[in-house]
Amino acid sequence: MVQCLECDFNIIIPKDSLEGEIVTCQDCGSSFEIMKVTDGFKLKPAQTVGEDWGQ
Repeated sequence: MVQCLECDFNIIIPKDSLEGEIVTCQDCGSSFEIMKVTDGFKLKPAQTVGEDWGQ
């Protein structure tokens, strides 16, 4: 379990999660990318792709 970087809600990350997977906070809806660290997982803000309006 890690805390949301936006609202401090506890996000449960399954033990079989892979680095690079995206998780979403159930409380505020923010998306984060999972990073593996030696003692578990860490979150970083997910890269969002902007709209492509065909320009």
